[in-house]
Amino acid sequence: MKLLVRVIEAKNIPAMDPNGFSDPYVKLSLGKQKFRSKVVKKCLNPSWCEEFAFRVDDLKEELIISVLDEDKYFNDDFVGQIKFQVSQVFEANDKSLGTAWYTLQPRHKKAKNRDCGQILLTICFSQSNTLADLQSAGDHGPPSKRLSDVATEPPSLSSNGPLRSSSPLRSEEAASSKEEKPQAQTFAGRLAQIFNKNGDAVSATNVKAPDITVTPESASTAASENAQEEQSTSGNFQELIKSMEAREQGSEVSNLPGVVVDQLYAIAPHELNSFLFSPDSTFFKSLADIQGSTELRIGPWKLENGGESLKRVVTFTKAASRLVKALKTTEDQTYLKADGKSFALSVIVSTPDAPYGSTFRTELLYNITPGPELPSGEQSSRLVVSWRMNFLQSTMMKGMIENGARQGIKESFEQYANLLSQNVKPVDAKDIGSEKEQVLASLEVEHQSDWKLAFQYFANFTVISTFFIGIYVFLHILLAMPSTIQGLEFVGLDLPDSIGEVIVCGVLVLQGKRVLELISRFMRARVQKGSDHGIKAQGDGWLLTVALIEGNNLAAVDSSGFSDPYVVFTCNGKTRTSSIKFQKSNPTWNEIFEFDAMDEPPSVLDVEVFDFDGPFSEATSLGHAEINFVKTNITDLSDVWVPLQGKLAQACQSKLHLRVFLNNTKGTNVVKDYLSKMEKEVGKKIKLRSPQTNSAFQKLFALPPEEFLINDFACHLKRKMPLQGRLFLSARIIGFHSDLFGHKTKFFLLWEDIEDIQVESPTLASMGSPNVIMTLKPGKGFDARHGAKTQDEQGRLKFHFHSFVSFNVAHR
Repeated sequence: MKLLVRVIEAKNIPAMDPNGFSDPYVKLSLGKQKFRSKVVKKCLNPSWCEEFAFRVDDLKEELIISVLDEDKYFNDDFVGQIKFQVSQVFEANDKSLGTAWYTLQPRHKKAKNRDCGQILLTICFSQSNTLADLQSAGDHGPPSKRLSDVATEPPSLSSNGPLRSSSPLRSEEAASSKEEKPQAQTFAGRLAQIFNKNGDAVSATNVKAPDITVTPESASTAASENAQEEQSTSGNFQELIKSMEAREQGSEVSNLPGVVVDQLYAIAPHELNSFLFSPDSTFFKSLADIQGSTELRIGPWKLENGGESLKRVVTFTKAASRLVKALKTTEDQTYLKADGKSFALSVIVSTPDAPYGSTFRTELLYNITPGPELPSGEQSSRLVVSWRMNFLQSTMMKGMIENGARQGIKESFEQYANLLSQNVKPVDAKDIGSEKEQVLASLEVEHQSDWKLAFQYFANFTVISTFFIGIYVFLHILLAMPSTIQGLEFVGLDLPDSIGEVIVCGVLVLQGKRVLELISRFMRARVQKGSDHGIKAQGDGWLLTVALIEGNNLAAVDSSGFSDPYVVFTCNGKTRTSSIKFQKSNPTWNEIFEFDAMDEPPSVLDVEVFDFDGPFSEATSLGHAEINFVKTNITDLSDVWVPLQGKLAQACQSKLHLRVFLNNTKGTNVVKDYLSKMEKEVGKKIKLRSPQTNSAFQKLFALPPEEFLINDFACHLKRKMPLQGRLFLSARIIGFHSDLFGHKTKFFLLWEDIEDIQVESPTLASMGSPNVIMTLKPGKGFDARHGAKTQDEQGRLKFHFHSFVSFNVAHR
């Protein structure tokens, strides 16, 4: 008896890495059986869509599902876990817990961070490795195939091995594998088993299985689906979309790595969505005719998981190409988002009959978002179609499969874009201005009057109670008769004569002190209502523009439960300060800040949020963040939520909504100009590297396109043992790379993070060559700490390089 566990996705995973993201994966254990999923890099809402099969010998055993954050050089960080008793699954209806969201729990009850996120799982029992009569309801991430497809374990799969597939195998494939078992002893069959250990090998000697007889129940189900399909109309589709709009929508959907279509169209987003995906639309059928696809069958849209997700299934036979025969293809289409303005549709494409077809799935994402307003006043839409390969099993043919899929998808979506352009007018972005201009023009600053600000400060219990107590004391002084001098009193000094008077005087003094502090903060607030918003940058060069949109869940440090936040941006030693938003935990700024043009592209933008606390108190930091332009593609920063670091910010999960633009106003000669300047400083001719060399350098360290290589040298990295490698120098980084018998070491440092560079004279320990010691600033470069030799008491990392082939040139 098998326990089948399907790990679909997770959401709201806490950030475990300094970059504000995590690299989550799932570890499953049942007794001595342990499996783990793939790692999803830099994601807080990962999607796995993997299945695992456990052999159950004892119903008293416990299934433990843990989510961890991968750390390449240190122990993996624990995120959260969930535990199930096997007997709990066995005693459930149909021996299945269905598909549901589960809240991850910390390892210890006394853990500080108890918000570990949620995970979507399907857990059920199966007598013979099958997932039958189950639906993958609640599939919010990249959709998977329905679990109602029969899953049969291949013959060569071990009894306790994981069943790794985004969707179960078809019963036809299972029958085919059973028929091929007697032929496994042939040379071709044995060779196929060697190259595909999971029994999913596809070879030219495969014998097609006979068609499986359709049972009356399945026939009736098909008939009911046909009836539903006939009843599916455009009107019903719009009603289903509206029902999704009424529900709470998640965060923005990120595009997949490979983008094949990115175009603006002169049509509203909801109209484009209906044109592409409505049941009455002829676009899909026209596309199938152009591409030569046959046997097209478009299923009806259905709400699943209590109306949380909208899905349909499309099947067709893809036309044969030069390399691949005609293939039966299944597309599982699921709406990830439909809020009336933006639409995101995820598609899982399955081609089980293709060579190694059971080892991979192709994931597509159609993302429709509102575009800029056209000069005619009409709405526009931006359509982005992206894709990626999801390998369910390891295979030696991975590179060949990816290259073939990339070429096929590119050709297919060229036809897709051409057909769409014939029906919907495309828009050239140059005709409507740049994205930066459109975004900045749409921002409107919220102006706050002095009366509204005074009301926020003084409309509270402290001020009102102090006002009434003051009136009471003033009236008492007017009405009271002079009393005789007694005790230690003298003329002009009237001390309190009772406990009640002492209490009233103490309360009045304390209240008066608090009111005076409020008045001082108000007066300072009136002076600092302005900001650096609207100050234009000067000069030609690299121009940095930051649009501060809003903040979310900022920490409250005042007794009122709110804060008075403002933001300080720092880049290349220059700062820009926003206005103060008083008594807000979710402030809206809509302010634009420009930094004066810089000769070289900036490396880092520091962002810190402070709480305004009057003229005499030091501002309290509510959180900080670092935007690294070297590690991040600038196009990804055009609309980004930045999580804040710090104790207060992480406790509240604070974040800022920013739009960052970086462009060069000097044109395309920036590389030659920079090298000419460097030649004058070092006194040596520096040759310009070829585009191929620059491209390899950028790919090696995952750098943005504007980074270019200046020079590279052979050197040793000195740690416990010297490590031979190469040192790479560019305008913003210094990087080291080595490959010793397949063990790769790679890291880079920012020039501006380096505090000091020292040169040690040659010694016997340094093999007769000088040492270059680079000391970083405190708290900097910790993502490259595996290359450091020492760390001092102030937390500064020290990197030792020596044995340069041409030391004098490298030193300059």
